[in-house]
Amino acid sequence: MPSSPPTALVTGASRGLGLETARQLAARGFHVLAARRDALAGQAAAARIGAGVAQGEPWALDVTAASSIAALAERLGREGVRLDVLVNNAGISLKGFDAEVVHRTLAVNFFGAIAVTDALLTSLQDGGAIVMVSSGMGELSAFAPALRARFLDAHLTRAALIDLVSSFERAVSGGRHVAEGWPSSAYRVSKAGLNAWVRLLARELAPRRIRVNAVCPGWVRTDMGGDAAPRPVEVGAASIVWAATHDDGGGQPTGGFFRDGRAISW
Repeated sequence: MPSSPPTALVTGASRGLGLETARQLAARGFHVLAARRDALAGQAAAARIGAGVAQGEPWALDVTAASSIAALAERLGREGVRLDVLVNNAGISLKGFDAEVVHRTLAVNFFGAIAVTDALLTSLQDGGAIVMVSSGMGELSAFAPALRARFLDAHLTRAALIDLVSSFERAVSGGRHVAEGWPSSAYRVSKAGLNAWVRLLARELAPRRIRVNAVCPGWVRTDMGGDAAPRPVEVGAASIVWAATHDDGGGQPTGGFFRDGRAISW
């Protein structure tokens, strides 16, 4: 009997990197669930992904809304969907820098990815893969040494990481983030936090053989990256797909940070 195709869920899949990642996974034989906040945009995107994308009712997801995340998780369970791959691609990069920009950016790029992953873990197969779409902008060289040490602490807990990232928002609100050694970029901090969570989650999920990795797709020509970006979206998405599908016979990496299939510095 032929085996069923593997299933991947990609967040933020209505355009850009998410759409191209979904398209490439579908081309590799995956059954792709393209989750997106805008259902109408998602329907248009589905037609561009091609064979392999899940048809029917859109897979709606707002990563900042607990009710939306819960509804997606409930639907996966109700329909008996088992995921082999979860790609947390949904993300934003806002202009300006103030407490509101920080709050909105962290809500999507950091807290949203955590909430989605936690909610979908029961639907993820043992031996599966989680890919966090990160950025080289999250490299810790932009942070004060004391903050770098806290992010890289091998014994960092979930509670400590959440408090650390939240302390950035508090520092910005209080006008003291520069004095505390934070960069003046909500996007940088959101990705540094996401990278730290990748290392933490990889340890948590090791007993289930679930690989958890961060990927920097590079500066890509998308609505977010802009027309001046040097990389086509196809190349950026290929890095994500590599992390989602890489299998070298049992020695698959986990808890790492990659670009173009090669490890890069935190």
